[in-house]
Amino acid sequence: MPIVPLYGHHTLRQRLLHALQGGALPASLLFHGPAGVGKQRLALWLAQALVCDRDDRPCGECQHCRFALELTHPDIHWYFPRPAVKAPAEKQAEAATEDILEARAERAAAHGLYPAPDGKSAIGVAFARSMLHAAARTPAMARRKVFIVGDAERMVAQEGSDESANAVLKLIEEPADDTTVILTSSERDSLLPTIRSRVVAVRVAPLPPADVTGFLSNEVVASALAQAHGSVTRSALVQLANGAPGTLLGSENRDAATAAASAMLDAARAHDLAGIYAAALASGASGARGAFTDSLESLTVLLHDVTREAVVAGDDRTSRNAAAGVDTVEDARGMAHGNVNPQLIAANVMLDLARRLS
Repeated sequence: MPIVPLYGHHTLRQRLLHALQGGALPASLLFHGPAGVGKQRLALWLAQALVCDRDDRPCGECQHCRFALELTHPDIHWYFPRPAVKAPAEKQAEAATEDILEARAERAAAHGLYPAPDGKSAIGVAFARSMLHAAARTPAMARRKVFIVGDAERMVAQEGSDESANAVLKLIEEPADDTTVILTSSERDSLLPTIRSRVVAVRVAPLPPADVTGFLSNEVVASALAQAHGSVTRSALVQLANGAPGTLLGSENRDAATAAASAMLDAARAHDLAGIYAAALASGASGARGAFTDSLESLTVLLHDVTREAVVAGDDRTSRNAAAGVDTVEDARGMAHGNVNPQLIAANVMLDLARRLS
């Protein structure tokens, strides 16, 4: 069964097709914008257009298009964050290739509907090597190979090394004439500067309500969301999506991370030491890149909200301190990649925020 169609982004699609037809499409692109607006689905659509062999591409009918829509085209290589593979060093690239093929099959079975990867997942060195091995081969079926790297900001390995991002940098710097690379990211500034400087950045904006409604009206989408949101009305879901309907998928994990972040921020703003230490203990003792990191990401979002509210209210002191608090949380996210106790990190973050937001 094919994946759910791409909704919206009509003007951007026309621009990309015009560049493709005129031979002016860059070899390395970065689709960036808010989470859940369809950046990876847009990348898959462009990949389909790149391998389609008809004039009105993507035609949706040729063998290339059918395989692309089923996520089985051998020349469209889609990578995204995955848990680390467990295999001997000499077998890791092979194991990563098998893992990503299975993960793509799972996404195909779900019609391309999937939640955001959890905090334990990344695009580590093994997956980067798998990508480079595939890049070294000639196209199997089409005239081109396309590499899509979703959530590309997670190309930094969990152990704190930039090895995986640097390995992919080689592919971006010198792609073969038959190769196109499309990165997607909701955190453009988290990418290595060397990567940002070598791609053509394309902003993918939130969808207008009409396109979100169209997406939610799809029978497959409606069925998937009914399991997560029950009897919530479509109009309410449109408002909840706020232009990013992908955020409605896997909302349980997002809600848990937001609740944990809210508890941390509330304890800090109340200068409640008991609450601070209770929230820190709830962060867990291990799994540096897991639910704890998701909570830190949500805390960053909440602090941005505090900053905006303070600016509107004319409270310069709070806006400056909340913005500085974002830096504290981002530093903590960096430490969370290493072998550091999340409880200690969480306590230090909240104590710092308590001082700043006093």
